[in-house]
Amino acid sequence: MTHVPEWLDELAAKAVRTRVPEQMRPPVVGGRAAAVLLLFGEGPLGPDVLLIQRSTRGRRHAGQPAFPGGGVDPGDGGPVGAALREAEEETGLDPAGVRVLCTMPELYLGHSDNRVTPVLGWWHTPSAVHAASPDEVDSVERVPVAELVDPGNRITLRHSAAFAGPAFRVRGMLVWGFTAMVLDSVLRDGGLERPWDAGRVEEIPADVLNLSARR
Repeated sequence: MTHVPEWLDELAAKAVRTRVPEQMRPPVVGGRAAAVLLLFGEGPLGPDVLLIQRSTRGRRHAGQPAFPGGGVDPGDGGPVGAALREAEEETGLDPAGVRVLCTMPELYLGHSDNRVTPVLGWWHTPSAVHAASPDEVDSVERVPVAELVDPGNRITLRHSAAFAGPAFRVRGMLVWGFTAMVLDSVLRDGGLERPWDAGRVEEIPADVLNLSARR
């Protein structure tokens, strides 16, 4: 269907007003412009969202589940163009099948010095997707929203003694960090979240942390 589902229209209206945590507010100057595509579609199991598993051979965020995305190039015309281009390069999707609904507030990732703009889209005409850039992506998944909001798939993941955040165990992936924080916020603000036990805390596996920290 080409029309936007009512739930996604409502989600987009709230996403543009998402509160940015103090620790993720962009600096006045500096930082590399980047964008990610937060793409919802309608799959066999209901609404879903497109995620990639970054290559374990990568230099940044190795092995980490993420939204398709990357740096904004001069020819992109801004974050929307960058998010669509990167998604096409990484997953092979056809951008013509995507309707961009809004851009969310910019978020700053201090460890990589990136100013990231999440771009929210509706996949009205889904195309086949795969790991189109093997050096960057190991796999591509359309993850049902029902699995993301299943309380049994949700945990609080402790990264260090000083920091813990939301995480999801879905499709054999441990979704954590920036991607999990955005998903947690969008699902909650969009009224899709189901009650879950935030007190269920796990330590981040050492191999996951070591891969992610690779430079």
